[in-house]
Amino acid sequence: MRLAKLTMARILPFLFVTLGLQLTANAQENSPYSRYGIGDIVPNQNILSRAMGGISAGILDYQSINFINPASLGSVSNTIFELGAETDIRGLKSTSPVSKFTSTNSIFSYLQLAFPITPKKLIKNKVNWGISLGLRPLSRINYKIENNQRLPGVDSINTIYEGTGGVNQAYIGSGFSIDLSEDIKHIKRFSAGLNIGYMFGSKNYSTKLSFLNDTVSYYKSNSSDSTHFGGLFLSGGMQYETSFLSGLLRLGIYGNLQQELNASRNIIRETFSYDVNGNTYRIDSVNDQKDVKGTINLPSTIGLGFTYTGKHWMVGMDYETSNWISYKYYGVADQLQNSWVIRAGAQYYPASEKTAIKKYFNFVKYRAGLYYGPDYIRLNNNRPQYGFTLGTGMPLTSLQRLNFSGEYVVLNTAIEIGGRGDKTTNLRENTLRFSIGVSMNARWFQKRKYD
Repeated sequence: MRLAKLTMARILPFLFVTLGLQLTANAQENSPYSRYGIGDIVPNQNILSRAMGGISAGILDYQSINFINPASLGSVSNTIFELGAETDIRGLKSTSPVSKFTSTNSIFSYLQLAFPITPKKLIKNKVNWGISLGLRPLSRINYKIENNQRLPGVDSINTIYEGTGGVNQAYIGSGFSIDLSEDIKHIKRFSAGLNIGYMFGSKNYSTKLSFLNDTVSYYKSNSSDSTHFGGLFLSGGMQYETSFLSGLLRLGIYGNLQQELNASRNIIRETFSYDVNGNTYRIDSVNDQKDVKGTINLPSTIGLGFTYTGKHWMVGMDYETSNWISYKYYGVADQLQNSWVIRAGAQYYPASEKTAIKKYFNFVKYRAGLYYGPDYIRLNNNRPQYGFTLGTGMPLTSLQRLNFSGEYVVLNTAIEIGGRGDKTTNLRENTLRFSIGVSMNARWFQKRKYD
């Protein structure tokens, strides 16, 4: 029997590469919605799930890592290394005043590594155990908005609102599965898992105000806050799968409790001017506080769903809800509301045992899905978020090797067409997002032994 002997000295370089690549990614979008809460929440599912509307509760795929529900780690049999990236094109429409704005943004979506660590004794008891490490962004803050207006009886005024930052997660996850099947025709399997890690980020924003007058010179003012924060987080999930009709039904649940992050904040209220190079310099300060300690409270989240897998089809649905009304930034609430989302998706795999390997596109997995629910940001009304998704899973390894060794590389793609707001919303945002991910499956870190 083959046993896996893991060497941390061989694993750590992959983690360092992961950290380096992720931290060099820069957000370039300009979304005013990222001003609120923790910013624009990025899709946090892997590319496989995104192509199916983001369903994750009941997803278990031997070629990919499901971060959302760590119970799926209980079925990891080979080492899986994954990375994902995305490019989104955003169109922002304003009805008052009537205007349009378009921005393009590209970032890394995640970098993940998973491998089995099941001891020989557990294998005999039909138990499988897997572990994963990874890094991913949770949200992004990036906006710069200029507003010019006339104050009756005073003067014209120019205001520039600017913000940067976001939240990231570095984590380690572990999950196990127990095979409760009576025979191969009546499958029963229970899985459970946990993710634990460190959540960190920053929230920096400023408001620069200038009076526009031809005869009188006014000082310009700047009000800025710069906050850095971090803290541990814990999430978990469970899955149960059983034979149903002629296929496999998998039920799943995942979630996390409310979290508290420790924060350090710098507050500045000052007058300033520009030098000949366009850089700002301080004239005087009204308030300058350094390293103000506080906390940021993030909400609890729970999701549940299912997938049903037949010979060629897999279909599934998720429901997720988050208690954003509990969000606090230094004890102060924001313009947020509790949110929920319904996701549905499907996958079609044309190949069967007798499919000829020369028919490549029969071995491609075709995916589609959709999602709908209210935005967690509350502005004027209960604005919905919605989207439709398409994608594929394309093998990059030769099909002969895929069938023989189980070591393979898969290219996952997803296209999302979505939006937030409706015709009554002053700021309506449409998004076209392209996501691509590579999943490499191999027998790394394993030393083979034979009884």
